[in-house]
Amino acid sequence: MIKKKHAWHISPTRAVEECSILDKVEAGLAKARAVIREAALNGKLLSSPEPDPDYVPRGPIYRNPHAFHRSYLEMEKVFKIFVYKEGEPPLFHDGPCKSIYSMEGRFIHDMEMENQFRTRDPEQAHVRFLPFSITNMVHFLYQPKSFDLDPIKRTIVDYIDIISHRYPYWNRSFGADHFILSCHDWGPHASSALSYLYHNSIRVLCNANSSEGFNPSKDASLPEINLKTGDTVGFIGGPSPSRRPILGFFAGGVHGPIRPALLNHWKNKDEDLRVYEYLPKDISYYDMMKSSRFCICPSGYEVASPRIVEAIYSECVPVIISDNYVLPFSDVLNWKSFSVQVSVGDIPKLKSILMGISQQQYIRMQRRVKQVQRHFVVNNPPKRFDVFHMIIHSVWLRRLNVRVAHHPNC
Repeated sequence: MIKKKHAWHISPTRAVEECSILDKVEAGLAKARAVIREAALNGKLLSSPEPDPDYVPRGPIYRNPHAFHRSYLEMEKVFKIFVYKEGEPPLFHDGPCKSIYSMEGRFIHDMEMENQFRTRDPEQAHVRFLPFSITNMVHFLYQPKSFDLDPIKRTIVDYIDIISHRYPYWNRSFGADHFILSCHDWGPHASSALSYLYHNSIRVLCNANSSEGFNPSKDASLPEINLKTGDTVGFIGGPSPSRRPILGFFAGGVHGPIRPALLNHWKNKDEDLRVYEYLPKDISYYDMMKSSRFCICPSGYEVASPRIVEAIYSECVPVIISDNYVLPFSDVLNWKSFSVQVSVGDIPKLKSILMGISQQQYIRMQRRVKQVQRHFVVNNPPKRFDVFHMIIHSVWLRRLNVRVAHHPNC
């Protein structure tokens, strides 16, 4: 744990200089908070020199489209992120890009590239990114079947110890204006290596389990996207509702507490609900999604499931069965408008729940899935409002919740 006694060993003159810079950073955030709040309360976008050339959020897929749009524009205008340069690949500045943990590698890669949010000047940054991959740490440091996470935790402690001595920023805020990103199941456990990292820092996690310490006011839920080939070519899009003959579809192995109940009630039981443990070799998983009206997305051992984004890519309405899962971008997106959320206890009623959704309502939901799709697409290079920018926006919102204190010498 970083001791409080290590904080801010700098001269009074330097402290005053840093406080002046910090004042400007915090003043910019205060102005952003004010205009976002006004847009939210007034129910309209405040005056802008020109209309947005790419996309204007509208409709029920958003909790408040005006507040989101204003927040997004303010983010583009002012938000700056500093990426620590310490560390070497593959544990740092690198990550997987062709696996279920792809979002770690994709985000690190896109953040390392020159973009409008990255700044080389740490003084001007609103947040600092700790560019390590917990997935790579598990791969290179973890001894299989040992259940010993200590080597991973020590690596994280050593890294933060280095940056906290080389820079004043970690100790100034006790980690509150820093963030990590992890799609590995062990991300939350690894982040407990330091109390400040776990309790203060912004943790962007696929395993966004509110029963295991995930705090939506400071942590952000990361969509789990399985980029098997490294990109999304051929996976996005699907037929119209009239060309989807299957009511609901699921295929997946038995693990975790939810899937056994789903398979017990519905596996090979109904032609309308195609529920498989193992999909026959002559049937395409993605073709089944594109032929289905609803795609069933139960949690496994952990709360997140790549099926949710796969369903959105296939323009199939997601049916989410999960306890304690904080859904991605849920401070912006109204998930109930384009997905069905079913409690574990209602699995026996699954068919009647889906049959109870009228054709008109289903068509509305499916249209909204197509609309929300842009926020989950992985682009190379990133494009406005895509998943990279939505992740950045989630970090931006959490930084707006933080006010970094002055040095005592100010």
